[in-house]
Amino acid sequence: MPVVTDPAEEKSGQTKNLTPRQIVAELDRYIVGQHDAKRAVAIAIRNRWRRQQLPDELRQEVSPKNILMIGPTGVGKTEIARRLARLTGAPFIKVEATKYTEVGYYGRDVESIVRELVDSSISLVRQREKAQVEDDARVAVEDRLIDMLRQNAREKGEDQEALDISREELAKRLAAGELEDNKVEIVVETRATPVMVGGIGMEHLDIDLQGMFDKIMPKQTNRRELTVAQARKVLFEQECEARLDTDKINANGIQLAENFGIIFIDELDKIVASDTRGADVSRQGVQRDLLPIVEGTHIQTRYGQVRTEHILFIAAGAFHKAKPSDLMPELQGRFPIRVELKDLTKDDFVRILKEPKNSLTRQYAALLDTEGVRLDFTDDAIDALASFAFRVNQTTQNIGARRLYTILERLLEDLSFEAPDMHMGQVNITAEYVKERLTAVAEDEDLSRYIL
Repeated sequence: MPVVTDPAEEKSGQTKNLTPRQIVAELDRYIVGQHDAKRAVAIAIRNRWRRQQLPDELRQEVSPKNILMIGPTGVGKTEIARRLARLTGAPFIKVEATKYTEVGYYGRDVESIVRELVDSSISLVRQREKAQVEDDARVAVEDRLIDMLRQNAREKGEDQEALDISREELAKRLAAGELEDNKVEIVVETRATPVMVGGIGMEHLDIDLQGMFDKIMPKQTNRRELTVAQARKVLFEQECEARLDTDKINANGIQLAENFGIIFIDELDKIVASDTRGADVSRQGVQRDLLPIVEGTHIQTRYGQVRTEHILFIAAGAFHKAKPSDLMPELQGRFPIRVELKDLTKDDFVRILKEPKNSLTRQYAALLDTEGVRLDFTDDAIDALASFAFRVNQTTQNIGARRLYTILERLLEDLSFEAPDMHMGQVNITAEYVKERLTAVAEDEDLSRYIL
């Protein structure tokens, strides 16, 4: 996928000046159809760029227009949000609303969603900062390796000729890979293992108690003898870590999460209470707990307070039994953009199998190519596969594009099993091949419910 941020923009967390049309074009490379949903998210991302161009006073007043995607499973809701985050380089997390419970019930509280987003954001910033110091770190690693090799030569009492080798000569031999198997001794620092409280790790607590323990407890150091190739990796991480400013990374990570974070809340329709008793008792409470986060509040994390009013929330749900209007009115009002994703047709299935850069047919062909078996799907075979997928979705539960996984697994089951022993060149998957293996299962509705 093409890079869409330059180093200066990456450092500040700002995405490149992509127009909505360019964003939709990039999403089209991976996701078939659903043009309305792509337009909605493209406009939302463009509005983020527009907000950054406003004066400070007005910028604080402009809130993101959160999106509610309505549609059955397997039509691309999650994939649109995930690809959008990758395209823009924004911190992104996907959560299921059903994982969370109202405060006071056993389970995860909704504020942990924001903490996970901040963790993701800080990880992104750390990767970007690390990329900027890698060149200096590699130079330092080579210098340390040369010192270690010379020290080893002295300790082992090697002949004068070995001791007289200049640093320049050692550097050349290191660069040429001649010393990769030589042994060197390095110091490795071991940290205390995270303390577990009530089955929940310290990373889920508001206070960075693990960081406090690291400061209190003495650090242990061990001397290990490694090859140059192994030591280079360890030393590289040490040198990068020494050059990173943790406080700066944490501050930039919080800023990135606050201004560019994307939270995708799936299964929103499942927290609509169908009654007020039993298992449904906390569902309305989850909505109430979500409301202040979506509206905008301050969440305490171990890195500091995080404001949520400018985080983009994308919610999704099938809404088969419930309707968006069954949500709390206040929560409905926080998702002003509604897009309905359509059921996939047979033509959509054909396009999904042929057009995307990482289509399933390409994936299976690449997998079997590792065994020396070259798969070639003919156009009539792809048409037949699409027909079977569409028909089974119509006669059983509609699971959208995920039906193609079950269809293709069934189709290629024998070939995948026999591939290591076949020693064949090319295998052509034709319409006859598809019908021979799928017709009996697809036509028996009871059987297809279990197998496909």
